[in-house]
Amino acid sequence: MNTELLGIIATYGLTLLIGIPLGIYLAKMFAGEKVWTDFLKPLEKGIYKLSGINPEESMNWKQHMKALLTINMVWLVYGFFALIYQDKLPLNPDGNLGQSPDLAFNSIISFVVNCNLQHYSGESGATYFTQHFVFMFLQFVSAATGIAAAVVLFKAFRDKTTTSLGNFWVFFTRSITRLLLPLSVVVAIILAFNGTTTSYEGKDKYISLQGDTVNVSRGPAAGFVAIKHLGTNGGGWFGVNSSHPIENPNYLTNMTEAISQVIIPVAMIFAFGYFIRRKKMAWVIFGIMTLGMMLLLVPTVISETGGSPAIAKMGVSQLTGAMEGKEVRFGPTATAYWSTVTTIISTGSVNSMHDSAMPLTGMYQMIAMMMNCFYGGCGVGILNYFIFIIIAVFISGLMVGRTPEFLGHKVEAREVKIASIIALLHPFIILVGTALAAYTITYFPDASWAVKPASWLNNPGFHGFSEMLYENTSAAANNGSGFEGLGDNNTFWNVLTGFVLILGRFLPIIGPVAIAGLLASKKYIPESAGTLKTDTLTFGMMTFVVIVIIAALAFFPALTLGPVAEYFTLIK
Repeated sequence: MNTELLGIIATYGLTLLIGIPLGIYLAKMFAGEKVWTDFLKPLEKGIYKLSGINPEESMNWKQHMKALLTINMVWLVYGFFALIYQDKLPLNPDGNLGQSPDLAFNSIISFVVNCNLQHYSGESGATYFTQHFVFMFLQFVSAATGIAAAVVLFKAFRDKTTTSLGNFWVFFTRSITRLLLPLSVVVAIILAFNGTTTSYEGKDKYISLQGDTVNVSRGPAAGFVAIKHLGTNGGGWFGVNSSHPIENPNYLTNMTEAISQVIIPVAMIFAFGYFIRRKKMAWVIFGIMTLGMMLLLVPTVISETGGSPAIAKMGVSQLTGAMEGKEVRFGPTATAYWSTVTTIISTGSVNSMHDSAMPLTGMYQMIAMMMNCFYGGCGVGILNYFIFIIIAVFISGLMVGRTPEFLGHKVEAREVKIASIIALLHPFIILVGTALAAYTITYFPDASWAVKPASWLNNPGFHGFSEMLYENTSAAANNGSGFEGLGDNNTFWNVLTGFVLILGRFLPIIGPVAIAGLLASKKYIPESAGTLKTDTLTFGMMTFVVIVIIAALAFFPALTLGPVAEYFTLIK
């Protein structure tokens, strides 16, 4: 037990050791200061010239959003048709079939929005071609999209008053060439040398000890797995994700993958503070986010290492009971750490089966995605947190009787309305989606248009409700993990979560960038003795309270019907 605790402490410590200096590097790189990766400038100039981009052209926030949405639409159309016709494309040694239109619709939206909610089953639902040239490609560009959007927010607060917020294509390109691609090469090498497959050959055969012939899927997974974590994407090469022994062979690869999915979200916090020349603010935001993580991580570790009381009543040891749904390579403590970081961050990869977790662990996982702002995904984590900063500034301004201000710019009705809409959108789409699913399975259990909802749930009752709530929460939070007792590859779930994915991705990007652009264009107001300081621990705690209250008011009733009710049933 002590060794396992030391393992997760070492994992988190190494994450900070890499993430904080990486954030300082990103601040300098995006600000155009001299950094060691400047040798890549000729490559970037070639990309700009080939693409017809003028890197010197500055954009306002609306132009940034137009570029972002346009290119994402192009990727969506390209990927949709590639998935439908993947059986007719090369690099298909296992002879996988093309995806149905509703599955392709869900899959391509999921990867475009950085969620990777895999309703298809990994290696059996996609070919080597679509895994590489659709999914892996989108894992790079969707992560770069979020980072580029966050840098627009950075630019808005670096200068006192401005409408020139840099060039989206420059931020986007540098995110790939100077961050995602180099780190992916390093991580892929570590994985490959530890057993993660890199072969382009089809399934291999071996004879088991029982004399059975077993077909084992393989493929060039190492590079795919590297960017799936660095880009906080989460889509696995194999259907069971990082619980697969070829995708995540040993404890070293487990640590590498756990570190990979956290370093960029942590780095973006410090990049923000150093970019706008307010280092103290970065540390305050980091402290509040870390507090939120620890309040979820500690009870998760306790819950998972304690094991199931139902299994204990059968005379099974506590250690054996704690291993339900987990891999013996990692144990319950490392699994608990992974399940926390993968849900507070929009990675969604798994090294265990979340559906087998204790009821309260499932609740902590859902709360992490419902709050969706403790570290968060590449770029979008700081954007989500910014929404709560604006609401906290507004409430604090009312409390002290002053016009709310943030970094020298007045926060007025328009900005507060946008922030409020975005904050309420997240619970709205989760709860409405869950209500639609619960209504359909209750009143139309045999409906053909929903592919017999009665067959969705292998676990009726409280846990079945949790499965539907988790699926909508994961889609809205761009996470992608799931309670896999739910049969989700059908028309109803493919279409429902497809729309939840779109709304949960792009509006929470547009909202913060719009607020930042509007604030940046306003006249700068120098700080005075009466200015509410937003880089203090007091304001940080105010923001934390706002996050908790909004999440508690919105989601507690639904959590009571699912994991809380299941917990009390279990202990009874």
